[in-house]
Amino acid sequence: MKETEENDDNKLGHTSQKGHSAKFFLMQSLLVLRNKYVLTIVVFLVWLTFFDRYNLVDMLNNVSTIREMEAEKDYYKARIKEDSTRIMELTTNNENLEKYAREQYLMKKPDEKIFIVKQ
Repeated sequence: MKETEENDDNKLGHTSQKGHSAKFFLMQSLLVLRNKYVLTIVVFLVWLTFFDRYNLVDMLNNVSTIREMEAEKDYYKARIKEDSTRIMELTTNNENLEKYAREQYLMKKPDEKIFIVKQ
């Protein structure tokens, strides 16, 4: 029985609920935008989001750049700390300095020969 009623409604030119609700929503949206205060607020928000000197898009890009830079800052702080301890070790102990010079710069004493073994 319901099917025949729906078919009769469609034959008479009645639209389905989905089409009706979408059209109703569109009409309501246009009526709301006719209000000068709502229209002013919408224009203002669009202006702030895209066209302003400090717009939202640039702000989001800046936030991501700041996060990247802070990660780099943390990395370099850790690297500085490691290097500082290494410098302290090299300046306080001559044996460590000699070991470092032999390993990194292949330095040797005058009466020694160096053999480099590659693995």
